[in-house]
Amino acid sequence: MVIAREQKAVFLVPKWKHSDKGKEEMQFAVGWSGSLSVEEGECVTSALCIPLASQKRSSTGRPDWTCIVVGFTSGYVRFYTESGVLLLSQLLNEDPVLQLKCRTYEIPRHPGVTEQNEELSILYPAAIVTIDGFSLFQSLRACRNQVAKAAASGNENIQPPPLAYKKWGLQDTDTIIDHASIGIMTLSPFDQMKTASNIGGYNAAIKNSPPAMSQYITVGSNPFTGFFYALEGSTQPLLSHVALAVASKLTSALFNAASGWLGWKSKHEEEAVQKQKPKVEPATPLAVRFGLPDSRRHGESICLSPCNTLAAVTDDFGRIILLDVARGIAIRMWKGYRDAQTGWIQIVEDLHERVPEKVDFSPFGSPQGPSRVAQFLVIYAPRRGILEVWSTQQGPRVGAFNVGKHCRLLYPGYKIMGLNNVTSQNWQPQTYQICLVDPVSGSVKTVNVPFHLALSDKKSERAKDMHLVKKLGALLKAKSPNLDLIETEIKELILDIKYPATKKQALESILASIRLPFSCLRNITQTLMDTLKNQELECVDEGLLQFCANKLKLLHLYESVSQLNSIDFHSDTPFSDNDLAVLLRLDEKELLKLQALLEKYKQENSRTAVRFSDDKDGVLPVKTFLEYLEYEKDVINIKKISEEDCVALGSFFFWKCLCGESSTEDMCHTLESAGLSPQLLLSLLLSVWLSKEKDILDNPQSVCCLHTMLYLLSKMKVAGEETWDSQSVSPWWQQMRTACIQSENNGAALLSAHVGHAVAAQLSNNLIEKKFSQTVSGTDSEALTDSWEALSLDTEYWKLLLKQLEDCLLLQTLLHSKVNAPTSKASSLQAEPLPKLSVKKLLEGGKGGIADSVAKWIFKQDVSPEVLKLANKERDAENSDEPKEGINRGLSEVSEVEKDLGAIPDLLHLAYKQFPCSLELDVLHAHCCWEYVVQWNKDPEEALFFVRSIEHLEHILNAHVQNGIALMMWNTFLVKRFSAATYLMDKVGKAPKDRLCRRDVGMSDTAMTSFLGCCWDLLQTLMEADVSRDEMQVPAVDAEDAWLAVEGPASIVELALEQRPIHYPLVEHHSALCALLYAVTRFSLKAVKPLSLFDSKGKNAFFKDLTSIQLLPSGEMDANFISVRQQFLLKVVSAAVQARHAVTKDKDSSEEALTTLFGKDQDWPVLALDLAHHLQVSEDVVRRHYVGELYSYGADHLGEEAILQVQDKEVLASQLLVLIGQRLAHAVLRTQTREGLELLARLPPTLCTWLKAMNPQDLQNTEVPIATTAKLVNKVIELLPENHGQYSLALHLTEAVEAIAIPPL
Repeated sequence: MVIAREQKAVFLVPKWKHSDKGKEEMQFAVGWSGSLSVEEGECVTSALCIPLASQKRSSTGRPDWTCIVVGFTSGYVRFYTESGVLLLSQLLNEDPVLQLKCRTYEIPRHPGVTEQNEELSILYPAAIVTIDGFSLFQSLRACRNQVAKAAASGNENIQPPPLAYKKWGLQDTDTIIDHASIGIMTLSPFDQMKTASNIGGYNAAIKNSPPAMSQYITVGSNPFTGFFYALEGSTQPLLSHVALAVASKLTSALFNAASGWLGWKSKHEEEAVQKQKPKVEPATPLAVRFGLPDSRRHGESICLSPCNTLAAVTDDFGRIILLDVARGIAIRMWKGYRDAQTGWIQIVEDLHERVPEKVDFSPFGSPQGPSRVAQFLVIYAPRRGILEVWSTQQGPRVGAFNVGKHCRLLYPGYKIMGLNNVTSQNWQPQTYQICLVDPVSGSVKTVNVPFHLALSDKKSERAKDMHLVKKLGALLKAKSPNLDLIETEIKELILDIKYPATKKQALESILASIRLPFSCLRNITQTLMDTLKNQELECVDEGLLQFCANKLKLLHLYESVSQLNSIDFHSDTPFSDNDLAVLLRLDEKELLKLQALLEKYKQENSRTAVRFSDDKDGVLPVKTFLEYLEYEKDVINIKKISEEDCVALGSFFFWKCLCGESSTEDMCHTLESAGLSPQLLLSLLLSVWLSKEKDILDNPQSVCCLHTMLYLLSKMKVAGEETWDSQSVSPWWQQMRTACIQSENNGAALLSAHVGHAVAAQLSNNLIEKKFSQTVSGTDSEALTDSWEALSLDTEYWKLLLKQLEDCLLLQTLLHSKVNAPTSKASSLQAEPLPKLSVKKLLEGGKGGIADSVAKWIFKQDVSPEVLKLANKERDAENSDEPKEGINRGLSEVSEVEKDLGAIPDLLHLAYKQFPCSLELDVLHAHCCWEYVVQWNKDPEEALFFVRSIEHLEHILNAHVQNGIALMMWNTFLVKRFSAATYLMDKVGKAPKDRLCRRDVGMSDTAMTSFLGCCWDLLQTLMEADVSRDEMQVPAVDAEDAWLAVEGPASIVELALEQRPIHYPLVEHHSALCALLYAVTRFSLKAVKPLSLFDSKGKNAFFKDLTSIQLLPSGEMDANFISVRQQFLLKVVSAAVQARHAVTKDKDSSEEALTTLFGKDQDWPVLALDLAHHLQVSEDVVRRHYVGELYSYGADHLGEEAILQVQDKEVLASQLLVLIGQRLAHAVLRTQTREGLELLARLPPTLCTWLKAMNPQDLQNTEVPIATTAKLVNKVIELLPENHGQYSLALHLTEAVEAIAIPPL
């Protein structure tokens, strides 16, 4: 769409976008905008968008691009691409361009119609210029390619040669406002003679062949409408001066413009010519042949109809005149349409909608003949703000719409340029025939007119039918108390409708009505059916008759079922557990076990189920019933409906029977005779049974009803129980087993499987007895053994299914159980509900499927690894018959938190017994470990998840599994975050702030501390597992007998066992780095760059695959590295001692929080010694520093223990002497009192000097009792040899301490 005003223009391109309401809709977006004028003072007068057909074979008949043609006041016509690039510019006349119009190719509808060429016509005040469409199409394509090449290569665009055109000077008219180019017309011999007589008089000569003429119609004044005829081939097409200047190229340019081989000329040749204004060719004069002379009337616009036979002309008197183009006469006039805008719509009839008539079928073509075409005139009257649609020529107004008063009606009157009679066959309507632009709402509206509105009154049964359908719709919506009256009206309406298709549509809407009761629907359908049967055969539409018959059959079935359900029916037979055991072919013990299992399941399951009291089972509205079922060839089928709908339909048929409130035999008989197949009924029965689990478990008698129903269904003829080959599995029972396998309601599934098994066995036995009675004794023994084999094959399948369902039920019961009181606020991840289990899911979940589902439950309930271990101990004790004291003691050891477990340990214990392989403790711990780490990875802030994961990892006993799981965790979840943390800390040189941690590592600073601690634990576990592997066998991954058929992904344990062994030194290397990082974050150390403690070999080995052999640092390390490492380790020891022994006014609450967050804190001094060993730092230096720090903090009792570990006692003693000195200096010099000075006077001078040199501020804890310091002095004397230089100082100190200890008199 192009919008232009004066020099400016906007090109709009349609695009699919999401509207505010979320729907996809077409929106016009700005493709280009700017100024189009080239000459000074010129303005846009007319614009046109012409889609050009694609030449690609794959998109035949579709537009490739759109050319925008713009006319200016200067007389220039310019051609642009959608993006505003100028392709071609030509001055065709010096007057302003008044109007641009285009005609594109149309396939002639009848053999007599002349095929029209494509053309562009340009109207000037006294001339019409026409450009042949084919040559224009080729020129524009070539220009576009040339522009693209010039843009790609960066060269200047070469001027293309001009377009070939014809120019007619229109004579004998005052003013021309608008025009229409009708195209080539060939006169009939009569019209030829009439025209010759009018022009040449009575004696005019007549040519043998009628001449071809191009017809043009203009509107304006004097004449109001002028008709011009230009004889084809009478004048040479004109070319502008450029081609004339090059005489030699005249013929070739003509030829080239038509064929598309354009000869480009260079820029330089043309510069001289461009400077002067192009010379304009004179027009060939064309006189008006005749017109509608009306001196007072001035025409304003003309709009040609799509089939070129009619034209609508508007004038300044507010009239619209319809012209017959061929005859040149006005055939209709509309009054009162001032400033009107007009357009046309052409509609092709859809052959499927024809009225069936008694006609003689023609042997040629379709019996209905070709599609008819109707034309409607669209009038927009802006003064009244109304859009009207009129049927032409003399038809009524068929539609009117209130639109705004400021709209614009757009009617192009052409389609795609560049098509021919072959390519236009594939043409898909890509453009709108007509549209209305509403600037107020900013929307573009199109008009659609149904074909039948064009039919005359005699043929307008369609319109009448549509009216009746509307009336029927209103009647169905109306609330009326008198149903009989409504029924009568509806019958009259539906019988009045003529068209079968509309009749069917009306009947469908009646049957879909909620308001009408069943009796109404049945009576109406029956009446219609009777009427159709009474008509003559050839008049009746077969499809409609069949449709009625089918709906009637369904209505009768609905009636029968409803009646059976409404009869008050009660079976009198009492029902006991004993009867149930006989029915299900179980002994008493098996029945008790089954009942106990279902009772447990019911208890745990009842917590989760929600039931609304207003659910009406077994009631189905007739509308819904008809929607679900369809009747085909005497068989009722169910349409594709959802599971819920299946349950609703099944409940309607069977729920009353299952509750014992309706006769099972009668219902089966009714359904079978209606044409429902047993297989369909079985699937409906099972869908009801399996979905109403809660009601069934509460009503044991329903089992008996199911047994009866199943027995009756199985005995139906089509169930084919006797026909299947005795060697194979019965498809009938297989269908039932499949339903049980897929069901997530395991309680109902287990019961139905027991019933199915019992019925199958009963039927097999009957079959055998029947065969046995037929055989003469001993002659047909082979047949007997055959049937026994078949029985055993099906029975095996039933037994397997029962075991699987029992297992699944137990597992589901466990997964429904909950810890009574949640210990702390649960994470949102733990609040997610667990998916329900079915045998199918477990069979498809792979060997680890069972353990995986239990692990998800353990994660959700946050059951500790200890509880799992205890439940397992119970199992072991049960197996070995040991006394249970140990276990009781174990239970008492479990922390208070886990006391409130309810039935969980018992259920776990049962699950272990049921699944000895799938829930083997190592397998379960492995799955739990993986589940926790997966959930932690979703939300790394939940540090406790990772801690739990490591706990489960440490509980795995088999080193092969432990090694594999730890390695998989490291590679999948940890190494990436670990490396990010390392590089971040190395960059900032200290424990990073929260914001940086979140940005780089994806978690908070406290979570990162915990993360690093857990990583260290994991790497330690990995090393321990690597050591223990050699002493253990690789475990076998087994499954229970009932679950041997599992398929699906490999279990975590299988994947873990496939992992390669680790390279121990590399893991140790990572472990050292991890410990360093953990220390930095744990104690918020400053000025530490962790990677600077390693040389290049060490750095390169980090974050590589732990199973690969890497080049690691070996031999003596550079002294500088060792010095830096030693400083770091001493910092760690100081921080660890400070964290434990710092005396503060109130206990630091954050420390407590840290301890709870990170679980048990590391023994840092021991860890520092291990690191010292790995990092080649003297361990004794670390030990001595540790002792010094302990004494500095006044923890003398711990210091004494730590001294025992130190190797070099002398150096330690020297260090401790300084510490004693600081303590004494603090005691003596702190107060400048008389006592203190007297004390100093008593001490030897050397000692006084030494004490004064001490700085007590280095001490972390100065409040140490003097007696404790005396102990320390004695310890130092013990450690120092007598020949040591400081021995005498130590002795002096002993005296000094004693002097201080004894207060002066």
